[in-house]
Amino acid sequence: MRACNVKQGTPVYSGKAKSLYRTDKEGELLVAFRDDITAFDGGKKDVLTEKGSLNAKVSARLFSLLEEHHIRTHFIRLIDNSSMLVRELEMIPLEVIVRNIAAGSMVRNYPISEGTPLDPPVIVIDYKDDSLHDPMLNDDLILAMKILSNDELVRMKELALRINIVLSRFFEARGIILVDFKLEFGKYGGDILVGDEISMDSMRLWDAKTKGSLDKDVYRFEKGDVLAVYRQVTDKVLKKGETL
Repeated sequence: MRACNVKQGTPVYSGKAKSLYRTDKEGELLVAFRDDITAFDGGKKDVLTEKGSLNAKVSARLFSLLEEHHIRTHFIRLIDNSSMLVRELEMIPLEVIVRNIAAGSMVRNYPISEGTPLDPPVIVIDYKDDSLHDPMLNDDLILAMKILSNDELVRMKELALRINIVLSRFFEARGIILVDFKLEFGKYGGDILVGDEISMDSMRLWDAKTKGSLDKDVYRFEKGDVLAVYRQVTDKVLKKGETL
C-alpha cells in the first residue's frame, strides 16, 4: 500500500463504526474505519483493536474488484491501514440487501428454513433510518416517497445483482459462501455508484466446508473470536502477496 498525504478536515458524519471527514480537495472525503463493533441496533457494542483496519482493507479490495469489473464505486484509494479516500456521493437513504441463502432476519420473520438456497437471489430494500429501525420498503413506497425514479430503481437493482455475481464468484474461489450482504448507493454526476463499505460487518459469510460463520454473527451470537475470524477472511480476500 502506498503512502498518501491527505489532510483530514472537518467531520461530516460519525456512524456506528466509521467516521467521515472532508479533505483539502473538493469532492473527496476521508472514511476512517474505527475499532467499534455493534449489534442489535447498538444494544451490544465493544471496541476491538485492529477491527477497523481489517474492514478497511477488505472494503478496499472488494471495491477495487468491482471497479475491475466496470462497476463504479466511491473508492479512490486506501491511504493507511484504516482510512480510505472516496468520492463524495449524494447518498440514497436505502440499504439494499441481496440474499442468496435464507438466514438471519429472513428466517426469523418468514416461514423459510435457514440454509434454503434462493434462486434467483432475493433483493430486500430497507429505508435507512435508525429512529424507525430501518423499515422494509417495496418499489411502490420508494417511488411514492420520491427517493428514486423508476429508472434509477431498476438501475440500482441491476447493479446489486451484478455485484452479487462478482462477489459470489470471488468468495467461492476462496472457499467462502456469500450468504447475503448489504449495499448502499449514492448519486455522482448523473450515475449511481456503490458507496459505504463492503466488509465482514456488512456481509454474511459461511465457510464452504463447515458452514461456520465468518462475519459479525460470530460477535452477535458469541460463536467465538470475531477478530480471529475477521483476520481469516482478510487473509483470504487479500491472498498472500497481494497488495493494494
